[in-house]
Amino acid sequence: MKKIVLVDDKESIGKIVGLYLSKEYEYTYFDNPLKVIHWLQEGNMPDLIISDIRMPDMKGDELLHYLKSNIIFKQIPVVMLSSEDSTSERIRLLEEGAEDYIVKPFNPLELKIRIKKIIN
Repeated sequence: MKKIVLVDDKESIGKIVGLYLSKEYEYTYFDNPLKVIHWLQEGNMPDLIISDIRMPDMKGDELLHYLKSNIIFKQIPVVMLSSEDSTSERIRLLEEGAEDYIVKPFNPLELKIRIKKIIN
């Protein structure tokens, strides 16, 4: 079973995404990017990471930069979630290595289809 990690400081987003993904994927939720980094450093390797952009402590684009500049983690596909529908932000993050950029509020079924296209 493929492993998906979601990092978003809003637990409600974690629960909604979990409802849609947990039947087909091994699903793990974190409320903070620093916890994801610690989890990865413990030897865990997901098939995909979904990350919010605006979070306290560490922003999602900083997590993306960390992953894509790390030899071990750079092959993990990353999907960015944001309430900001900015073309320049979307282009910047796609250029920096994100596989996709999804604007909140999003349709969980659309997210599921996009994930399937990336990791299957």
